[in-house]
Amino acid sequence: MKSKGYRRRTRSLLRKKPRERGKLGLSKILREYNPGDRVVVKIESSVHRGMPHRRFHGKIGIIKGKRGQAYVVDVTQGKRVKEIIIRSEHLESFTT
Repeated sequence: MKSKGYRRRTRSLLRKKPRERGKLGLSKILREYNPGDRVVVKIESSVHRGMPHRRFHGKIGIIKGKRGQAYVVDVTQGKRVKEIIIRSEHLESFTT
């Protein structure tokens, strides 16, 4: 029977390169975002708290608000807009 867990088939998607391993920098954790900011969902595999589903990895979203230490982000998936809750470790600011 196959495993059908939340992180299945993520071996290559969530793997870090050898020089990227280790502790996460404070600037990534303490980063603040404001409602209306555009962000990229980039999963940080070393932090399991507030991790979004792998289907949202690489998607661009808009910060809607804050909920505790996490952010509420609107991400488009097909024709729908999904509202996901993500911690700041898994977000990057979007620059054009």
